[in-house]
Amino acid sequence: MVFGAGFLLGNDFGESQCPVCAPQDIDLSLFWETYNLLFEKFVDHEKLNNQKLIEGAIFGMVESLEDPYTTFLTPENTKKFIEEITGRFEGLGMEIGKRKGELQVIAPLEGNPAQKAGLRAGDKILKIDDKITEGLSLDEAVTLIRGPKGTQVSLTIFREGWDKEKEFIIQRAIIDIPSLKWELLENEVAYIQLYNFNEKANFSFSEAAFEILGSQAKKIILDMRNNPGGYLEVAQSIAGWFLEKGQTVTIEDFGGKEEQKIYKAQGNARLSKYPIVILINQGSASGSEILAGALRDNRQVKLIGEKSFGKGSVQELANLRGDYSLKITIAHWLTPKGDLISERGLEPDIEVQMTEEDYTQERDPQLDKALEVIRNL
Repeated sequence: MVFGAGFLLGNDFGESQCPVCAPQDIDLSLFWETYNLLFEKFVDHEKLNNQKLIEGAIFGMVESLEDPYTTFLTPENTKKFIEEITGRFEGLGMEIGKRKGELQVIAPLEGNPAQKAGLRAGDKILKIDDKITEGLSLDEAVTLIRGPKGTQVSLTIFREGWDKEKEFIIQRAIIDIPSLKWELLENEVAYIQLYNFNEKANFSFSEAAFEILGSQAKKIILDMRNNPGGYLEVAQSIAGWFLEKGQTVTIEDFGGKEEQKIYKAQGNARLSKYPIVILINQGSASGSEILAGALRDNRQVKLIGEKSFGKGSVQELANLRGDYSLKITIAHWLTPKGDLISERGLEPDIEVQMTEEDYTQERDPQLDKALEVIRNL
């Protein structure tokens, strides 16, 4: 299961399989009436293509759900999707998503071209090169942004507080995603910046945890700002350092179709005795929201910063006939207390905004507040 890429590889629903069949009384007469009229009346008859018409109907059906993570993929896009999530990729290094129909940056990834160019969580992407993003699916936007290293892409960006949009011309690169780094602040505070929950993060966090246990650190600040997520198993494993074995990390809710599944901490709880505060912002999504919610619900850990993004859903990639596929949202993640993350996000216990001047002057009032709070814990 993947938060950032957001999918489960799996089922094949080609040919005659029908796990949950459509209602028998469904009326498709309007569809066929429209289809027949097109073939009878449309002036450019050479443009009529049965396969494209059917594809278009399916695209429209899926888009009517207004879920940016549920997508119908053509054979070409299915192949690209599999290639992208199974190996290195070339592009700008940022997680993107949709909120209220608008394409925006969830989080620029640490040390990659998007971050170096100055993109921030919450930036709205109005155009990719000359392509207006209104109406684009997430997968279409990703395809336009990614490309061979050394090539350039132009993004037209609007940011809250700006008078008008700005153009960013960014050179693509091979994306290298670091897991974390940590340092000792004020001689006793372990400051951990956790960038994602990729396959390397589990080992990296274990390594850092043992270093912290052997240091002077007495308290922890866990910074998950601009952390767009990663693998469920990694988030669950890291939670096990902070929670007692058996405490709930997250709940997978299938909308009543089947019984909820509860994921519990399985680790050694070696960091459970350390006072801790967590930093989040609107670039904190999926796995970082799961971990932050788990620590707040189980240990009453304070969240400091800005409201998180609200990406708490599970996608499954279902194989269809003819090498088509459907990436479909099958469940939502809940916090241990049963709060829905999708669309809502996590509200900080202590809200601290970053201003344009803070970024320009390289000030970090959110981290300053976290240090102020943890001194008294």
